[in-house]
Amino acid sequence: MTGTEIRYQRRLVHLSGALVPIGYLATVLSWRLVQYLLAIGAGLAVTLEVVRLYVGLDWVVFDRLTRDYEQTNPAGYALAVVGSALVVWVFEPLIAVPALLLLTIVDPVSGVLSTVDDVDRWKPPWVMGVAFLLGLAIAVPLLPLRAAVPVATVVVVADAVKPRIWGFVIDDNVSIPVSAAVVGWLALAYLPPL
Repeated sequence: MTGTEIRYQRRLVHLSGALVPIGYLATVLSWRLVQYLLAIGAGLAVTLEVVRLYVGLDWVVFDRLTRDYEQTNPAGYALAVVGSALVVWVFEPLIAVPALLLLTIVDPVSGVLSTVDDVDRWKPPWVMGVAFLLGLAIAVPLLPLRAAVPVATVVVVADAVKPRIWGFVIDDNVSIPVSAAVVGWLALAYLPPL
């Protein structure tokens, strides 16, 4: 399988995560069920990552869908589930649902558009522009404009940059939902209506 095919498979896995917030918006899933699903998923992901990193689980799916820097760091899928679980338990649906959709849609789309897969390089400006417009398209129907604009902005920054703290890469799979939820909450709490 080629690197491009693997890249697209990673993006499809990412997009599949949108089914949970969409299920809530379509009233197929209750908020409590969303919280429990993500909590169970986070527990399972953490368990799999501990086994993978410290015991040596060697499944082909991990080899195929993890990036080079994820070989010794928690994988993006686990960070996405843990970050999403944190968001749905801390924030109300008004804030959490857009944060989850931004993670599961903006990140894979910008990943397909950008050939930059190096954690030490920013994505091209045109990709960040597309990510911002897509983020606005997702956030505006779900949040007041005073929150939608800063949320879309912080998602672009979180998507474009992967800082390192103590040698660990802060993957956008956790920084996107958490930063979007925090900024959305702050904007709704402190910014005047537009």
